[in-house]
Amino acid sequence: MTNKNKTEMKTLILYIVRHGDPIYDPDSLTPKGLRQAEAVGRRLSNVGISKIYSSPMIRAQQTAKPLAEMMHLDINIEDWASEDTAFEEMSLVYNGRKAWYWGLPVEEIVNNDTIRDYEKWYDLPILQGRGESIRKGLKRIQDASDKLIANHGYRREGVLYRIEKPNDDRIAMFCHEGFGKAWVSQILGIAPHLFSTAFEVTHSGIIIIEFPNTDRGVTRPRCLVWSDTSHIYGERLPMTFANRIYI
Repeated sequence: MTNKNKTEMKTLILYIVRHGDPIYDPDSLTPKGLRQAEAVGRRLSNVGISKIYSSPMIRAQQTAKPLAEMMHLDINIEDWASEDTAFEEMSLVYNGRKAWYWGLPVEEIVNNDTIRDYEKWYDLPILQGRGESIRKGLKRIQDASDKLIANHGYRREGVLYRIEKPNDDRIAMFCHEGFGKAWVSQILGIAPHLFSTAFEVTHSGIIIIEFPNTDRGVTRPRCLVWSDTSHIYGERLPMTFANRIYI
């Protein structure tokens, strides 16, 4: 095998993990959530995780803790991954209910041509003037994401990433559904308002994104797995999607 082939086999892999079954006040995990966290730890301890990141929220840190203990790794707190910060930037009131901006009602997506435009949707009346705040929130997440991924050798150029240091790092970020979907939409370069209304992530669900190396010096990240729950089935834990529907 040539050195070139060895280089091409390397690939950065990012694991994005939603926290386990939560208690939002006080911020923590339920007993079920703690069991899910243990299952996530066993699942990811077998893939060679080299660095662990977490939102500052307690429920995310508690979900990361078993893996950190198994791998003897520190949990690096990333304030930019806070769900509270993202909520303040991107939430809106719809029919009297405060909800995430990506929770737009289906009829708005189906009946409004403007919503399919990446830029024009920020000006939709349904956003009640929150479009600029949402835009800035997404930009904040994108900038912080770019810095983190650049630290692992891949620098963003539009929807591509310049390969500055080919490697096979495997890194895990423990965070949240809302923030996580906004973040993934930015990594993949997909319109967030459409992406986020089409994909859901269950408690302790794992998203796996690959940054494959190429001989052209640039790469396009791709999602290999969305909301993986193999650890739940493997541990014979009860499986209800976000405590809403049995699957």
